[in-house]
Amino acid sequence: MMSERYRATYERSIVDAESFWLDAAKAIDWIAPPRTAWSDRSGWFAGATLNSCYNAVDRHVAAGRGGQTALIYDSPVTGTIRHYSYVELLDQVSATAGMLERLGVGKGDRVVLYMPMIPETAFAMLACARLGAIHSVVFGGFAPPELAKRIDDARPRLLLTASCGIEGSRQIAYKPLVDQALALAAHAVEHVVVMQRPMLAAELTAPRDLDWSKLLADSEPVSCVPVAAEDPLYILYTSGTTGTPKGVVRDNGGHAVALTWSMRHIYGIRPGDVFWAASDVGWVVGHSYIVYGPLIAGATTILFEGKPVGTPDAGTYWRTIARHGVEIFFTAPTAMRAIRKEDPDARHLKAIGTGNLRAVFLAGERADPDTLAWAEAVTGLPVIDHWWQTELGWPAAATCFGLGDTRRRRGSAGFPVPGYVFDILSDEGTPVPAGDTGHVVLKTPLPPGCYRSLWNNPAGYAKSFATFDGYYETGDAGHVDGDGFVNIMGRTDDIINVAGHRLSTGQMEQIVASQPEIAECAVIGVDDALKGMVPVAFAVTKAGIEADGALPDAIVARVRAELGAVAALREVHVVRALPKTRSGKILRAVLRSLANGKDVATPPTIEDADVLTEYRRLFRLG
Repeated sequence: MMSERYRATYERSIVDAESFWLDAAKAIDWIAPPRTAWSDRSGWFAGATLNSCYNAVDRHVAAGRGGQTALIYDSPVTGTIRHYSYVELLDQVSATAGMLERLGVGKGDRVVLYMPMIPETAFAMLACARLGAIHSVVFGGFAPPELAKRIDDARPRLLLTASCGIEGSRQIAYKPLVDQALALAAHAVEHVVVMQRPMLAAELTAPRDLDWSKLLADSEPVSCVPVAAEDPLYILYTSGTTGTPKGVVRDNGGHAVALTWSMRHIYGIRPGDVFWAASDVGWVVGHSYIVYGPLIAGATTILFEGKPVGTPDAGTYWRTIARHGVEIFFTAPTAMRAIRKEDPDARHLKAIGTGNLRAVFLAGERADPDTLAWAEAVTGLPVIDHWWQTELGWPAAATCFGLGDTRRRRGSAGFPVPGYVFDILSDEGTPVPAGDTGHVVLKTPLPPGCYRSLWNNPAGYAKSFATFDGYYETGDAGHVDGDGFVNIMGRTDDIINVAGHRLSTGQMEQIVASQPEIAECAVIGVDDALKGMVPVAFAVTKAGIEADGALPDAIVARVRAELGAVAALREVHVVRALPKTRSGKILRAVLRSLANGKDVATPPTIEDADVLTEYRRLFRLG
């Protein structure tokens, strides 16, 4: 059963949200503390002032913990490991803030970061927060047209970049991509500041382009600037349905309070603990749980430049965990499946061990039960799926490990996190019975830390609250079972209607993934003249397994046995790889278009563009 501590905490967060969040806010150092939690007019902690950088860095030094390790940079692709204490982090961040201030950056200005996973990226994010400037991190290596869209929307004063990023064994020159983006953009930035990496130098064009290291050496450290709780901390762009990116805006006050609460009560992290989120700072996980969350909580965070396999092998995650004494590890299900595919018997893990690790958390996509079962078996630890979105900024459904809650159900993202109220609604907006699939919605107001607007797009923001009165529409489909477990089965358009039957492709994926030969899979709905839609499966086999003609038939039989003939799965493609974004999300919309005979442009977020060539060939589109 769920822990009594979780149950009591959740009930209080809903029944007495005002005092609950005011108490949570006491974990933050405020310049002017909040007198109220929620205001319909102004949002969370209106009237209060603080500085997010001070809470992440300065206050730990002031409290006498400056010698503790704050940040560990571990880069297997360059063979580099560096440790930064909180004192050293303060020196780096305050100097970087001085560099930005010298270039005219002040409160409310935007700064775009197009950076790899290097310490300077974290320094710059915190430096922006120190000045009250608004940073917008764009995933390094993003295609120039996509970077240009973000530049034109955010209208930054500066763009910060590095000479290159490293993807596996490849070096990606960033400066030519930046130059192309700026040529495409209507907005002109005042300066491009380039961090020259030793493995590849970039050509700088005066007077616009400046050398990061030289500029930093001539800059003086600066102090923190007070900002209002409701002032923006950052803009983070996520894909929009129209092709125009959506700039999710996060405020300072609610963000700091929510992340601090989550580090302690969801992940069980206390000051001095070692926390590792194996993500990228270009994504929301990197913002929340590489940079801000662990540092505000006074923990040690790891900035990892590498991949789960190939840098150098499938043991790199376990090696990193053991080397640095990681206590809580957070990664994507895709990473775990990649490790399993390369090392199904977990030989690396058995040789290395898990060190101080207490639990593994998964998020970013649905974690299929088969992967969860494997991960739990080989680690001997709780492996916890949990769910949230860029718009939310922190988990909405989870097993709250820090509240003593350990009950899990494979296939479920856990129970509602305190502060969040879930409902499952029909197309008409009425609640569906327990166990039935419908629209996953969250009651408003959303708790602290969730987005309060979209940059330059109030209509787009309002749209997410317009379909169901009093609710935020997540865009996901799922159900809550009779025991209260939240099950997120995929995006709403992943619920397919086969001859009048609403079927979850996520449920089918769960069955396909349980086939012993399969490492990972995707199931999509394809247009069908007779049934409206039919499911089509794509499956990747485990390393060392050669698929024969019998495997697709075995998968079809398994789905039929577990779901019945109504599932109508007849077509299974065994493929080399699934098309994914660099953050590991499967590009299901692209798969649907190709399977329906519609070619699409190669998405800028795709990890391996060559994969799409194979799918175009499969569907005779090229």
